[in-house]
Amino acid sequence: MTKMRAAIFVEPGRIVLDEKPIPDIGPLDALVRITTTTICGTDVHILKGEYPVAKGLTIGHEPVGVIEKLGSSVTGYKEGQRVIAGAITPSGHSNACQCGRSSQDGPGTAHGWKPLGGWKFGNTIDGCQAEYVRVPDAMANLSPVPDGLTDAQVLMCPDIMSTGFGGAESGRIRIGDMVAVFAQGPIGLCATAGARLLGASKIIAVDRVPERLEMARKMGAHEIVDFSKGDPVEQIMRLTDGRGVDVAIEALGLQSTFEAALRVLRPGGTLSSLGVYSSDLKIPLDAFVAGLGDHTITTTLCPGGKERMRRLMSVIESGQVDLGAMVTHHYKLDDIEAAYELFVNQRDGVLKVAVTP
Repeated sequence: MTKMRAAIFVEPGRIVLDEKPIPDIGPLDALVRITTTTICGTDVHILKGEYPVAKGLTIGHEPVGVIEKLGSSVTGYKEGQRVIAGAITPSGHSNACQCGRSSQDGPGTAHGWKPLGGWKFGNTIDGCQAEYVRVPDAMANLSPVPDGLTDAQVLMCPDIMSTGFGGAESGRIRIGDMVAVFAQGPIGLCATAGARLLGASKIIAVDRVPERLEMARKMGAHEIVDFSKGDPVEQIMRLTDGRGVDVAIEALGLQSTFEAALRVLRPGGTLSSLGVYSSDLKIPLDAFVAGLGDHTITTTLCPGGKERMRRLMSVIESGQVDLGAMVTHHYKLDDIEAAYELFVNQRDGVLKVAVTP
């Protein structure tokens, strides 16, 4: 067999299932047979033309699978081994990696560095909404799945869990902190779970979808704010007795949520931004206290690499968090166009879709 099925970006508004050659691999690569993958909000940005990628590219960046073939220089792994790889696949040797920012992996040029360089799957190389995927720098990125964990249990690790937890970590949440998480989609739910694990004593989940607010409580939220029932800033300030929160996590990518997250901070608080923004942001002068409020605004691109994946799977294996319930729908790869239609339009209470070849 030399061909495989893959979800291919054709043009803005069109991702279609078609055939492509099975990827060739180099000495440091691995060929992974996909057993489960999923659709991410970033894929929707690609579909809508809000994030540009090359026409003909296979989309997807969240692989769970089995090693089909190893490059000639890859050691420490074996064919037939169950593995995941992060959405971010750093090389380990770039300037960004050596500076501790592997998500931004990529060569610098005389004109500066390329942002998001560590995100290769479905961005600069073929991704994993397919039967097979080439994993670059396999020894830096493949992480064996512990026995006893299902595909559904580890499906969130490559991106959603790593990103959500990364937002909580970047916010430097401390024991006893009050935290507000704006939007309880998959990333926001993982940020809520991460805030709980880091010791926040009051986690306020903001959304308007009842099923998502209910899931937020399962992930560790102590209070919920339904923004369809009133100004979320006013509600959060009441819940904190006018103090404001130590950390606000913005997980939607809109001007309105970014601004609200800034307005609920205590003096010197931190806004941890996880949203993918489609237009320029404006920082309101009063909320920013003209730049004199001692605020911190930090951004996070999903941490990757095999050690990050090992840590996340260890958290799941220990029973401290269960993200399997976030997989609300199941589709075969043959039906991925229907899966996109469901996910893009957020129908039927969808959170995450498991896609299996």
